[in-house]
Amino acid sequence: MPTTQHSAAAERHMQAAHAHEAAAASHNQNDHLAAHEQSRLAQERSREAHQHSEQIAKEKAAETK
Repeated sequence: MPTTQHSAAAERHMQAAHAHEAAAASHNQNDHLAAHEQSRLAQERSREAHQHSEQIAKEKAAETK
């Protein structure tokens, strides 16, 4: 499995984590609109990371059959 695929999945996970941290910071500053947008972005990035990881797993399973 090429490292680039794993790196892409890891990057999406890191983007999601950063968005979660930004949402928490915005919420702590009582900027609830920004916090909501960052939470939405975090959810989107988390979903992308999950889908990408699942795709890698499917490809790996197909290779071993």
